[in-house]
Amino acid sequence: QVQLVESGGGLVQPGGSLRLSCVASGSSIRLSTMGWYRQVPGKERNLVARIDSSGNTDYADSVKGRFAISRDNSRNTVYLQMNSLKPEDTAAYYCSVGWVPTSWGLGTQVTVSS
Repeated sequence: QVQLVESGGGLVQPGGSLRLSCVASGSSIRLSTMGWYRQVPGKERNLVARIDSSGNTDYADSVKGRFAISRDNSRNTVYLQMNSLKPEDTAAYYCSVGWVPTSWGLGTQVTVSS
């Protein structure tokens, strides 16, 4: 029932930063775990970061120390701050609801290239 819309992707140089946003509508995300996943064509979709209803987070090893997930329940929004971007971060990034995702957004493309 919940709908998710991602934004904030784009082209950035290595070492640069982007901030992704995911706005949910249709129901509150207050009690839900929210996640960011990414996918490269021909490969499986993998977890990037996850945040539960209490604010606890976990990250893929490849992004620890560089990415930060946060949430603003009053805005029904989840964010992914991406710093020190590398070419291998290039992917389509998807927002999700649920510890095991039950809903997905349509994705936003992040391309890291010089």
